Amino acid sequence: MTALSTFPAQSRVAVIGASGGIGRALVTLFASDPRVESILALSRTHCPVSSPKITPGELDLEDEASIASCAASFSANYPLDIVVCASGILWSGEHLRPEKSMRELDIHRLTKVMAINAIGPALVAKHFLPTLRKGSKTVFAALSARVGSIGDNRLGGWYSYRASKAALNMLLKTLSIEQARQWPQSVVLGLHPGTVDTGLSAPFSKNTPAEKLFSPETSAACLLRVLDGATPDESGCVLAWDGQRIEY
Repeated sequence: MTALSTFPAQSRVAVIGASGGIGRALVTLFASDPRVESILALSRTHCPVSSPKITPGELDLEDEASIASCAASFSANYPLDIVVCASGILWSGEHLRPEKSMRELDIHRLTKVMAINAIGPALVAKHFLPTLRKGSKTVFAALSARVGSIGDNRLGGWYSYRASKAALNMLLKTLSIEQARQWPQSVVLGLHPGTVDTGLSAPFSKNTPAEKLFSPETSAACLLRVLDGATPDESGCVLAWDGQRIEY
């Protein structure tokens, strides 16, 4: 049974960040879907999922040349139907952590988080949006977050992460306007996957109620339903795992 009934048969998919928790779960689900013909599993490290449908490749969000090379080499003769950028950074080691106050603001932390969470997906869009199939529904989506909503920010803190996701949302909205001019059936989305039990959220999810902490597989299944239900009228929006629209 397919989870992608609104896409063409023999759809072609690219997942950027395929070695991460959500990315790996998405690749697994795409590989098991009868409407998916092939998956490009792109990441800095090897994707552990094995399937005849999967073509792995190396892509670094901080290296535009690697993004352009992947888009050109994998997609030149095979237009894509779905591209999902599932990469992101919240923390790294002891020196890159979400800020609790403005005293912790640091140019290196801000630059790094912005590069991975906003600039990287924008460059993926730059090179992959032109590879999408014309004449049928296509989707370009990137993982956003509810904490990137300006209107929903009531707690403060997490400056770099919040700002990077807010920037991503604006980039996606702007991309959607340009994309609609030539690809009117194309949908550009930000996706909030919920709080997911991955390495990204592990240090900060211990107080999350069990019923609100998703496994990567549960989150990925929800996101596939959102992709399948999304329409061009929603292009440029940020949608949560349950399909609800999140305010900017």
